Amino acid sequence: MNLSWKDTEEIAWALVDKYPGQDPLKLSFPKLHKMICELEGFTGDANASNEGVLESIQMAWYEEVKK
Repeated sequence: MNLSWKDTEEIAWALVDKYPGQDPLKLSFPKLHKMICELEGFTGDANASNEGVLESIQMAWYEEVKK
């Protein structure tokens, strides 16, 4: 599966799988950006993200973790 910045929910699920036990709210945006870019199947342009996109992914990840 190819992931890009618009795949917020799918990225959140992939982060939950790859980093179980990680509290997404304790990550800086640069660290989160690096983790996303290193996901298997992530093909998005590393320079195409912004704070709003990262925050959306972080919140989606948080929602998955707190379930």
